[in-house]
Amino acid sequence: MSEDGIYTNLQALVRLRYTAGGFSYLPKQPVRSLLAGRKRSKLRGRGLDFDELRHYRPGDDIRTMDWRVTNRTGKPHVRVYTEERDRPVVVVVDQRMPMFFGSTRKMKSVVAAEAAAITAWRVLGVGDRIGAIMFNDERVLDIRPSRSEKKVMAWLGDLEDMNRQLSVNSGTVARPDALAQALEATQRMTSHDYLVILVSDFFGWNDQSLQNIRRIGEHNDIICTMIYDPLERDISRADQLVVSDGRYQLEINPDKEGLGQRFEDQFKSNFATVQAALMRHEVPVIQLHTDADTASQLRQQLGGERPLQ
Repeated sequence: MSEDGIYTNLQALVRLRYTAGGFSYLPKQPVRSLLAGRKRSKLRGRGLDFDELRHYRPGDDIRTMDWRVTNRTGKPHVRVYTEERDRPVVVVVDQRMPMFFGSTRKMKSVVAAEAAAITAWRVLGVGDRIGAIMFNDERVLDIRPSRSEKKVMAWLGDLEDMNRQLSVNSGTVARPDALAQALEATQRMTSHDYLVILVSDFFGWNDQSLQNIRRIGEHNDIICTMIYDPLERDISRADQLVVSDGRYQLEINPDKEGLGQRFEDQFKSNFATVQAALMRHEVPVIQLHTDADTASQLRQQLGGERPLQ
């Protein structure tokens, strides 16, 4: 893999703003979209906020009549609503050591960064606020939602720094519990009517992670984006593998003693467990892999037109 395929960079994330206009992160989806189904979507979209209660005036819609107040006062009253001005969005981005993997084109960490950048520019493009929770094995950064391009550029720069810190020589130990901690930080940031987009390979998934997602989803919407590498699903493509902890190396033959098959079965089982748990709670799941363009994958899964070949 070339050096360009290992690291993302801030200039590339900036360029993604010009490809983000073709995406819709809100509930209205084409029929073939992943977010469309036979059941009513849990995604709320823009709604109405109660503004005031006032006397009925000729021409008011009778459907806005508040009959309880009318009966109590003896005078007709209507409820007035105003449309929500915006909907804050928070993208939660995983940059832990298990994301530092890619067999052909990109690292999982790079795909996650690209998905976050596309989301950010798309949200700004429709006039809403965008914030972020970025985490690795050592820290969690939280940025409250805003409409400022300058602030988005700043946290994209922080995301680039996290991405570049990933290295086999860093000595960093992967922390499975960091996922649950990042979700706890997300829960503290989001009050109600947020859209939360989690981008991760879900390393360290456990009951606490699911519980945090359920709590977030009580008053907000959440979409989960699962990142994987094709080699994780089909290790038979590799005749021999060399793995390292940054200090020692070990050559592995996937065919020996069914090691490759056991690895694939374990990955598929873990993947299916996470997906089933999320779908059981009606959380939409998007899958992105490292062997294709991130923008094209998002466009296809969200129901957009397929790119020309």
